[in-house]
Amino acid sequence: MNYIEIENQQDLEELLKTTNSFSKFAFQHLDFNTIEIDHITFKDCIFLGCKIPNELVCQLYHTNFLFPEMGMPYNCYVNRLYTPIDLYENYSLGTPESYKDCLDAKVYKHFIATGKEASDIKETLGRRLHDHSITDALYDFLDQFPDDKKVAIMGGHSLSRADQGFTDVALLSKQLTEKGYLMLSGGGPGAMEATHVGAWFAGKPETQLLDAISILAEAPKYNDTLWLDKSFEVFEKYPETDFESVGIPTWLYGHEPPTPFATRIAKYFANSVREDGLLAIAKGGIVFTPGSAGTIQEIFQDATQNHYLSFEISSPMIFLNKDYWTNERPIYPLIEKLNDQEKYSNLQLSITDSIHDVIETLDGFSI
Repeated sequence: MNYIEIENQQDLEELLKTTNSFSKFAFQHLDFNTIEIDHITFKDCIFLGCKIPNELVCQLYHTNFLFPEMGMPYNCYVNRLYTPIDLYENYSLGTPESYKDCLDAKVYKHFIATGKEASDIKETLGRRLHDHSITDALYDFLDQFPDDKKVAIMGGHSLSRADQGFTDVALLSKQLTEKGYLMLSGGGPGAMEATHVGAWFAGKPETQLLDAISILAEAPKYNDTLWLDKSFEVFEKYPETDFESVGIPTWLYGHEPPTPFATRIAKYFANSVREDGLLAIAKGGIVFTPGSAGTIQEIFQDATQNHYLSFEISSPMIFLNKDYWTNERPIYPLIEKLNDQEKYSNLQLSITDSIHDVIETLDGFSI
């Protein structure tokens, strides 16, 4: 019997009205202090970072599993995906230096101070508990969407907002979102950000998207002082979206702030968990736009997953920009040759310069 997960306060309060004996429940980051529980018994339950009255702790100790808060600047037991508000709550438009007061910056500062490869067991345990919680929250969220509608766009973090490639990715993502796809990316700048900008403007006139990109292009690269500020300038003008998208960044690359255009953010400490997980959940297909070492690594990692049918299916691998992937970074001819020679098996490869072709290929795939 699997544990039943209770992850928000309202669900907890409703649950406690139903019975006075609980077994095989997992309670995550909840507050038991304000609830009358004297008459309730718990056995074989898990309490993850919960606030528990002192008198109840002793009662629970011998028959349950208690994981206390660890005093970190991050929540080890986060019970939902981050939102841009969570990570950027203290950001003030027009004051770029206010980023240092945001949770994202504080956690990154702590991450660097304690070491990218931390040696302290408390820190390494805290990070792993956090990343486990993020994965749990991510899969809970993804359950709302069909597998063949989960599509990722990969590409370089250095892509300028002023580059036509940025606009192309945003337009592609906008159209896919409008067709019911959940757009995923590594959650950082460049092509990743373009993915979420496009999803944010799904259902809106294309002129509004182009206007937003013109604002963003005033700070074209993530290391520009106003990179984040221009994002919030766009939010001030276009504050709402009717569509979700998921960014999956990492504090390993914390010098690149995550794009706030992703409505849900699964931010990890462990980049290896983040990369493998992103490729695994994009079962509807992956679009590879121009990128360098990181994107090329993801191509071969995805090819391996598809070759071995690691997740029981092989998803489309679509290369956008023929010249780049054939000449500048001749990855496509190599991987196509290996597939033809059956050094790889099961790969569904295509290469194009056309957004329409990308959409047609994805629409033609089903699980």
